[in-house]
Parts: sequence; C-alpha cells; structure tokens
Amino acid sequence: QVQVVETGGDVVQPGGSLRLSCLVSSETFNTYTLGWFRQAPGKEREFVAAIRRGGGGTYYKDSVKGRFTVSRDNARKMSYLQMNNLQPEDTAVYYCAAQAHGILSTIRDQSQYQYWGHGIQVTVSS
Repeated sequence: QVQVVETGGDVVQPGGSLRLSCLVSSETFNTYTLGWFRQAPGKEREFVAAIRRGGGGTYYKDSVKGRFTVSRDNARKMSYLQMNNLQPEDTAVYYCAAQAHGILSTIRDQSQYQYWGHGIQVTVSS
C-alpha cells in the first residue's frame, strides 16, 4: 500500500520561505509523477506544481512561477516544494500526490493522481 506523508507546514510572515517535504512509500517511486496541490478556505483544491518521473520536466501554476520550486530525490523517495516570497494568498492546506501515468496532459488534473497525503497547513500572516 502506497502511503504519502507531507511535513514542513508552518506559520510564516509575508515574504518568508518554507520547504514542504513529501515521502512516498513505494518501491516504484521512480515511476511516479509527483504533484502538489492546495486548498484555501472556501475554495476548491487547485494545482500548484508537479515534477515528472525521472526528474524530467517541472510545471507550475502561473501565480507561483519564480517563487516555488518542486524537486524530487528518488533515492530517498521524497519530493520537495520550496516556497519563497510567500504571500497571504498562499495560505492553504497543501497536498502531495503521486500518479503513475506520467502523461503530460494529466499533470494538472488532480483526478489523475492515485495516491494522496492528508495535507499540511501553511499559513502566511503577519
């Protein structure tokens, strides 16, 4: 059974940085595309970033480009979301997810991700 666990959530001030970590316990971790999604209060869950299997290709929501960086460490079965210059509108529960497809057209589609973490709170506030 594949388990996904996010860590690293916190309360930070505007302009601050935070790094989220995601452990995916699977022997086939290297074959997964990993995605990060978020859900703000009163809003639907949305795509934030993704990295395709093999480390090739990263994708971002427009509003986080240049501020967020997604990466993966296949040896540790981890994905990371480095978030810089955080703003109050980044406040949300952040989810890590994994999908086996790896098809480019499915990268931003949360319905295509088979495995999900429980989510972790990120609050940006002064």
